[in-house]
Amino acid sequence: MSPMLHYQTVPVTAFQQNCSIVWCDEERRAAIIDPGGDMDLLLDTVKRLGVTLEQIWITHGHLDHAGATADLAELLHLPIIGPHPADQFWIDGMPMAAAAYGFPTSRSFTPTRWLHDGDTVTLGPYTLQVRHCPGHTPGHVVFYSPDIGRAFVGDVLFAGSIGRTDFPQGDHATLINSITQRLWPMGNATVFIPGHGPESSFGAERVRNPYVGGT
Repeated sequence: MSPMLHYQTVPVTAFQQNCSIVWCDEERRAAIIDPGGDMDLLLDTVKRLGVTLEQIWITHGHLDHAGATADLAELLHLPIIGPHPADQFWIDGMPMAAAAYGFPTSRSFTPTRWLHDGDTVTLGPYTLQVRHCPGHTPGHVVFYSPDIGRAFVGDVLFAGSIGRTDFPQGDHATLINSITQRLWPMGNATVFIPGHGPESSFGAERVRNPYVGGT
């Protein structure tokens, strides 16, 4: 059997944010996408999967997606990769956001590596493509694996909905453009893992999603 890229999604925080652990079954190397909180649960899941965390990948700087990043990076000496630098103000504001929402204390951080449209990230023998998809936040990125036909899209697109654009520096027209120009070209068969809720495919959303159907 040839090596394969796998993932497991673990909802975390009171907002039930989909944190994904992605790993190669040949080398058991893993990255964690959007560790927003509940670090003990995430560490237990990593241990149960028998994988070694090597990287943290961040789609955007909102608290429920990035709240545990600084602590996890410090504990395991992991590089923080992403998001796009336009989200630095969101990352800087996480301590205040945690207090406002009654979340556990959260620390801001500076990523080891910022990401830009057209960049790639690697995990073992696999390469994932990075697309900058602003609109929900100005620095939002998504991670796309052609090898397994999966895209980790954060809060850009949901099954039946799209990301909010009423936050600072959010913009509805920009978000729609990100979806139609950056996500749809990945193909109708591509399954996406959203930041909240169930998975879907781009093809299904192009037909059924009331916000972007027919685009």
